[in-house]
Amino acid sequence: MPAPIRPVSITAHTATSALGRGLRAHLEALRARHSGLRANDFTAVALECAIGRVDGLEQAALPDEHALFECRNNRLAWLGIQQDDFLAQVRAAIARHGADRVALLAATSTSSIGATEEAYARLDGGRIAHDLRRPPVHTPHSLGIFLEQALGTRGPCLTTATACSSSAKIFAKAERMIRLGVVDAAVLVGVDSLCGSVLFGFNALELVAPQACRPFDVRRCGISIGEAAGFALLERDASPSAPQLIGWGESSDAHHMSTPHPQGLGARLALQGALERAGLAADAVDYINLHGTATPKNDEVEAAVVADSFAARTRASSSKGWTGHTLGAAGILEAVICLIALQHGFVPGTLNCEQPDPLCGPQLALGNESADVRVALSNSFGFGGSNCTLAFARGARA
Repeated sequence: MPAPIRPVSITAHTATSALGRGLRAHLEALRARHSGLRANDFTAVALECAIGRVDGLEQAALPDEHALFECRNNRLAWLGIQQDDFLAQVRAAIARHGADRVALLAATSTSSIGATEEAYARLDGGRIAHDLRRPPVHTPHSLGIFLEQALGTRGPCLTTATACSSSAKIFAKAERMIRLGVVDAAVLVGVDSLCGSVLFGFNALELVAPQACRPFDVRRCGISIGEAAGFALLERDASPSAPQLIGWGESSDAHHMSTPHPQGLGARLALQGALERAGLAADAVDYINLHGTATPKNDEVEAAVVADSFAARTRASSSKGWTGHTLGAAGILEAVICLIALQHGFVPGTLNCEQPDPLCGPQLALGNESADVRVALSNSFGFGGSNCTLAFARGARA
C-alpha cells in the first residue's frame, strides 16, 4: 500500500483547446454548455466526423528565433504558453529556483507527426523538401526540445508518450522528482494537434463517431478527436492558497492493446493508488472528471467502476463532449478542468448524454451543477492498459 504523499502546489496552469484560449474561455464555455466540436473541416480527404479544432493556428507562426521547430504542434504549444501569464510565471520560477532545478516534463501522443506527413506528401525526387529538412521536428521529442529552448529550463527534460494517459502521468513524475530532491519545480506540458495519422488511424479502428461524441449515452458509438495544449507549474513549498496535487495512481493492466480489462482492474488500481497517496477514503471525493471517451467498452467499464466505488453524493462527468478527445493532451486538459471546478465551485455536466447507460450510477452529472468542490479526481485510461488517476485539492482560502 503506497504511503500518503506531501501535497505539491500548482502555482500556475492554463489550457488552450477548441473551447478557446486560457482559463476564462474554458470556464465560460463550460458554464454556457457551448461545445467546441464541429464538423470535420481539417482533412483534405473527406471524413465524416466531429473535431475539436483550435482556431487561428494557421496564422500563428512561431517567432523567427524558433523557426527550426515550425509545425502545427509547436505552434499550439507556443500559443498555449502565452495564456494566463504562464510564460512569465515559469520564467519567474526559473529565477527563484535556478534553471537546473526546474524540470520540463512534456507529454504528447503524436508530437509533430503532422509535419512528417507533409514531408512525405511533398517528396521531391524521393527527397524531403528543403523547407522541411529540420530533423528536430521529425522526432517524438520535438515538443520537449522546442519548449526547453523557448522557456530556458535546464533541469531534466523528458517526453512521455503513453497515449491517452500521457499528460496525466507527468503529474506523477513531477511529484516523485520533487519529493526525491531531483528538482524544486516542474513545468508540465501536454500538447497534441490534429493530423491525418490520428484521424484516419482511429477511423480505421472503427473508433470515430460520425457526429459529436456522446459519453455514457446508450447511443454512443465512438470518439471525437480534438487538439489542445495544457500547462501546469508545480513547485515545492509554495503558497498554501494554490491548488494542490495530493495524490496519484498509475497502473498497467496489459489486458489488450485497445480494450480495457472487463472488470476495470487497471482503472480500480489507479483509483486506489490515488486515494491512498492522498490519504483519503472514496467518500471524500466531491468530483471526478471521467475518462469518458464515448466508446462502448471504455464507458461501460468506467461507469461500473465509479458506480460501485463512490458515494452517491460524488459528482462525475466527462468533458469530452466539449473538447473532444485530445489524446496525449487529454490528461492535463482535464486536470485543468478539475482545477476550474475546485476554484469556482462548479461541476460541468456530461454534454451530449441524453439517455445514460443503465450501468451509470447516481454519480453521473448530466447537467451543470453548483457544488462545494474541495477534492477532485481526474481519470485517464490509455491504450495498452496504461492508466492514471490524479487527485487534487482546493488551496486554503483567506
